[in-house]
Amino acid sequence: MIDLHCHILPGLDDGPGTFSEAVEMARIAAADGVAQIVATPHIVDDRSSVAEIEKCVAHLNTILMKQHIPMEIIQGGETSAILDPSIAANFAICNTRYLLLEFPHTHLPKKARDTLFRIRKMGYVPIIAHPERNPSIIRNPQLLLELLDNDVLVQITAGSLTGQFGRSEKQCARYLLKKGVVNILASDAHETHYRKPILSAGLKLATRILGKDGAMLLVKTNPAAIIQGQPVYQSL
Repeated sequence: MIDLHCHILPGLDDGPGTFSEAVEMARIAAADGVAQIVATPHIVDDRSSVAEIEKCVAHLNTILMKQHIPMEIIQGGETSAILDPSIAANFAICNTRYLLLEFPHTHLPKKARDTLFRIRKMGYVPIIAHPERNPSIIRNPQLLLELLDNDVLVQITAGSLTGQFGRSEKQCARYLLKKGVVNILASDAHETHYRKPILSAGLKLATRILGKDGAMLLVKTNPAAIIQGQPVYQSL
């Protein structure tokens, strides 16, 4: 499996504080069947450094190799929707045209459609991160559906399906899966205890809704296509 959204780089955001904890996260993910993790630190302003992320990814990969942990860390970022798209574009996943985008935790902005349009106009494909945890979308999932087409992707959190974030989030995640609009299932892990880099539990629940082949698209086929800069399967 491939975990396309994970805060595994130490010291860059609210993820692990040390490389030791980052290594333990990688160890947990590997034991769960994950082979690649896209490191997606929060990008909230123009002070974030691509070079710093690259250096951190390289160092973590070196440690994992020395400790014989079968895991590859790939460069990425989770960019704030309020950030200028020209800055956000620097943090595309694996230097492709795919950009993981986070709207505010409190609501879906009225300018959400305009934000997506501006990103697409620059030639990038926005991936909306964890919309099932957004209060506006929980109350009215149609708000998300109205934003989607062949150039906007959706990533939900594995923990949402298991009820980790609450009943409403679980129901919304299941609804979006049943509507066929989810493209990626990721951990959005931050540490080794509450927000672990675990995909298997969520994958099991997704399989009940989509079947084995449909669920594997979300954790293997589609993430692999994104990393390679290739088109992603969509059922829209």
